[in-house]
Amino acid sequence: MVRPEFESIRDYDEFCKYYWYREELVGICKAHGLKCSGSKIELNTVIKAYFSGEKILPEKKKVRQRGTAVKDLTLQTGLIECGFTFGNRFRDFFSEQTGVKPFKFNVDMVETVKVVKATEDENFTLGDLLDIYYGGDEATKVYSGRLKAAAALWKIVRESDLKKEYSHELLEEYKDIIDIK
Repeated sequence: MVRPEFESIRDYDEFCKYYWYREELVGICKAHGLKCSGSKIELNTVIKAYFSGEKILPEKKKVRQRGTAVKDLTLQTGLIECGFTFGNRFRDFFSEQTGVKPFKFNVDMVETVKVVKATEDENFTLGDLLDIYYGGDEATKVYSGRLKAAAALWKIVRESDLKKEYSHELLEEYKDIIDIK
C-alpha cells in the first residue's frame, strides 16, 4: 500500500491508515500553520482537529519562573513539582535507578507523563513513573530478545493498516511470526 501525499488525504480515518514519522507530522503542522511541537500523539491530535475543521495554533512561549524546579530528585518527588521533561536530567536519574545506560523512556512512560501533565496530577511521583517502566505485558517475558520481538511486531503493524498501538491481542495474533525466543 503506497501512502498518498498528505494533501490528497480526505479525512482523519484515512490519515490513520498510514505510518507517519514525527518529523513528517511536524512538517505537516508547520505547512498548515498549526501547533508543531509535542509528541507524536499530540501532533496526531492537532492533525485530527485539523480534519475536523479546527486549527490548533502554535502556543506562545511561556516564561519559566526561576527557582521553582526541585534540585534533588527522589522517587518521592512529584512529576509536576519537579517540572519533569524527557531531558538528560531525568534520563540520568532513571539510569541511576535502573542501572540501564543509556536509559530510554518507553512508550508507556511517555503516555503516562502526558496524562499526568494534562490532569495536573500532583500526587504522581517519579517512583510511580519507575513502576510504569517495570510494568508491561507479562506475555512478552517469554522472549529473551524482547526488543527484537517488539521490533518484529512493529514492522508487521507499521506496514499494515492496523491500529498503530500495542495490545496483548496483537501479540497473540502474530506470536508465530515473531517467534524470537
